[in-house]
Amino acid sequence: MAEVRDAARGVYLRAVEDRDLDVFFAHQADPEAAEMAAFPARGKDQFTAHWAKIRAEGTNVLRTIVAYGAVAGNIVSWEQDGQRLLGYWVGREHWGRGIATQALAQLVGQVTARPLYAHVAVHNVGSVRVLEKCGFRRDRAQEAKAPAPDDGIEELIFVLDA
Repeated sequence: MAEVRDAARGVYLRAVEDRDLDVFFAHQADPEAAEMAAFPARGKDQFTAHWAKIRAEGTNVLRTIVAYGAVAGNIVSWEQDGQRLLGYWVGREHWGRGIATQALAQLVGQVTARPLYAHVAVHNVGSVRVLEKCGFRRDRAQEAKAPAPDDGIEELIFVLDA
């Protein structure tokens, strides 16, 4: 997919490069960010193996979020259990600046498969707002069918139909 640049705001998506992985690792290792995402940080070897695996899978869409000249995070989409899912991780130093919203808006323009799903921890109100701003709505029917979480962390399920 072609690189998309929003020159007016300085936020764009590009292909993931090897040099981005150290930044991604640092973002996910941030204890406050990991708590907000309700996703435990991976050790370096586990993180490296995970990114090698997802980069090798041809159906995954993996993008680096660049904001104002800096790697701000990543945004990804993948197939799982017959659904097209997406997720994103933005470094804490970039929170609250609209970067995730701009990145998600660009990704949904590139990934045309619908429906498109996102799971978010109920306490992650910032991510909920990002999804809602980009046209996602809660899928209460999917939530009702979801099994109880093993880790006790309640998730909301969002969907973009059109």
